[in-house]
Amino acid sequence: MKTVKLGIAGLGHVGCGLIKLVEDQANLRLPGKVEIVGVSARSRNRNRPVDISGYRWFDDAATLAEDPEVDVFVELMGGSDGPAKFAVEEAIKYGKHVVTANKALIAMHGQALEEQAQAKGVDLMFEAAVAGGVPIVRVLRDSLTGVAVNRVSGILNGTCNYLTTEMLGTGRSYEEVLEEAQRLGYAEADPYLDVSGMDAAHKAAILASIAFTADLDFDKVSVKGVDTLELLDLVLADRLGLKIKLIAEGLLTQDGVVTRVAPKALPFDHPLARIDGALNTVRVEGDPLGAVTLTGPGAGPGPTASAVMGDIAKLFSPTARSPFGRAAHHTVRQFVPATADERAAFFIRVGLADRPGALAKLSEALAASAVSVDKLLQDSADDNDVSPVAIVTHTCSRGDIDAATERVTSLETTVGAPQVIAIDTAH
Repeated sequence: MKTVKLGIAGLGHVGCGLIKLVEDQANLRLPGKVEIVGVSARSRNRNRPVDISGYRWFDDAATLAEDPEVDVFVELMGGSDGPAKFAVEEAIKYGKHVVTANKALIAMHGQALEEQAQAKGVDLMFEAAVAGGVPIVRVLRDSLTGVAVNRVSGILNGTCNYLTTEMLGTGRSYEEVLEEAQRLGYAEADPYLDVSGMDAAHKAAILASIAFTADLDFDKVSVKGVDTLELLDLVLADRLGLKIKLIAEGLLTQDGVVTRVAPKALPFDHPLARIDGALNTVRVEGDPLGAVTLTGPGAGPGPTASAVMGDIAKLFSPTARSPFGRAAHHTVRQFVPATADERAAFFIRVGLADRPGALAKLSEALAASAVSVDKLLQDSADDNDVSPVAIVTHTCSRGDIDAATERVTSLETTVGAPQVIAIDTAH
């Protein structure tokens, strides 16, 4: 029976979860035996839910990566640069296969690491970097090679999905629900990467690169998070038949691959509108498949460690193939920004001063930019004499909606900044 020997760098929740899986591997369907020959982390004496005293300790992750006993270097430290990047590069240099859950590292340096791994004839695996226990990387790279993908989209950050679900369901503010998410462990003490959309953007870039054989260029990814959403946005959208979710997507256009993360308003019957709580889901659309949706837990030590172990299992019979599924004969596309002529319907929330003619001026400002109203909802004025207005527009260009937003913002009857969110209809 073949044995694969691991060096594990990073002993947080996922690293400890992986050690538990290795220790309980008799219950798994692995094609051989997995053995841990060394571990590395910032602190040797930190209290952990697993006993690491029986494993060789390495103060430096790069030294572990270079160790001759290690077959597979498992990087679970995190961070796009610094020790994680250097240790992975050292592992590849010394002919080790690499398994990582580090989405930032792959999104920022995946192309260069791919070239290094290909040159050394080793595998670079990163299933756990995107959507945790949802095996979307392998599905896109391997199972859907017979599909001409035109769009991949999904909910790739459980923290943000939990926030929007709980805010609407309980009527509590963003700040209150975020504090609860941190207490429950759904959000980090510093939630910036999650709520800003950056975490989902790293994942979206990876998926778009695989789906469209595109060169990773994270600078071209558009990122907007949920930290500007208010409870009022969710409530008014819900009354208009829409759910607001943070959606990550890669879209194939004539100009190239548009990759972005932003809140979107989804009709109630949209497949992604039904995904609540901390779940992740990915929807792949293309010919001749149509569409397929994968849903599951996207974070946590169990789902992520299981995805890491799935990659390790593949290395009992390594292939040294491109981690992004590309071959020399494939047409390589480029990441590009969205253009102003992109078309969609939009949800707009505006605060209007409670005075005569305010609604008429709003309508005139929209019409002046060729934006027409499909639905309109106006609530009573609040204690500050501000009346919230929610609008669903007919389909228009992104350039027209941007021009309309400028006009609306400049009105003397507008209070605060308007909220403008594209509406996404299922294909």
